[in-house]
Amino acid sequence: MNKKSLPTLYWEDNCLYLLDQRYLPKKTEYRCCSSYQDAVDSIREMSVRGAPAIGITAAYGMVAAASEAIVNNYNSAEIKNFLQQASEALIKARPTAVNLVWAVRRMEKVFDRVQDNQPEEIFNKLLQEAKIIHEEDINNNRMIGTNGAELIPPKASILTHCNAGALATGGYGTALGVIRAAVEDGKDIHVFIGETRPLLQGSRITAFELYHDDISATLITDSMAGYLMSRNMVDMVVVGADRIAANGDTANKIGTYTLAVLANHHEIPFYVAAPISTIDIEIDSGDNIKIEKRSATEVTHFGGIATAPEGITVFNPAFDITPARLITAIITERGVVCKPEREKIEKLFS
Repeated sequence: MNKKSLPTLYWEDNCLYLLDQRYLPKKTEYRCCSSYQDAVDSIREMSVRGAPAIGITAAYGMVAAASEAIVNNYNSAEIKNFLQQASEALIKARPTAVNLVWAVRRMEKVFDRVQDNQPEEIFNKLLQEAKIIHEEDINNNRMIGTNGAELIPPKASILTHCNAGALATGGYGTALGVIRAAVEDGKDIHVFIGETRPLLQGSRITAFELYHDDISATLITDSMAGYLMSRNMVDMVVVGADRIAANGDTANKIGTYTLAVLANHHEIPFYVAAPISTIDIEIDSGDNIKIEKRSATEVTHFGGIATAPEGITVFNPAFDITPARLITAIITERGVVCKPEREKIEKLFS
């Protein structure tokens, strides 16, 4: 996949353009977000997904709000109220991914410094910060890739879950960034891709990325992972994260915990790759991470066609929690935390 011709998102002509990932791999279509509410809807409806990409989208959503304020000729007090309204709506769009809150708070700090300036200057400062957040994410992903690639032997079979690639971030990816870096180092890598029910981010998006990058990969159903491990077909598991607690407990796409348990049983390394913006140092453990519950139709329908009896009760959490004791290491842009625990994780911030 040519990252230059198919970016996850970009800002142009007072509009945030998002690659609408609901339609992948069938078609590539960009969604224009000219208001902060458009950004909120895109996050909530999963046109954009992946914790880092959601955070970047929220940052640009604040820029869109400043643009709206200029168009509506708001005064200073009205701009402040409007941006506060935007930040609250963006934060509520999806509750689990901490990068969203992190990015919005960072944008709020910029606004606090320039709120007495002219509206155009406020807009420019916010746009500048959003672009910095975007570029930092790409650079951080490459460092994650470099740090993680050192853990991979010259030849390896890697299982990954959901999508933690270029399309879940500003570019390059976290879990897939580790894989890309290993391939770029000349290592012989094969990737097993879990399909990731119910929305198939693995088969629709990760497979799309790896196929277009000419990285050797095989798609499997989620229920096949244990069998592969039992047949010595998997050397390690590498996944991303949506929120990491201070003790290393990690929230990631539903099914991640299952893979961690299986990997532990089969004595296979289990790695989490994520930027430190995904670490919520204010949360003691995974017990404090709010898990998003999503629509029943994601489970009862496939491609708009009913696959379950009408009225059946459905439980559809979007994420689960993998305890730190099952994680071999957390790979960040600032280094690798082996056998994660609070004291080690806190050193990343010092």
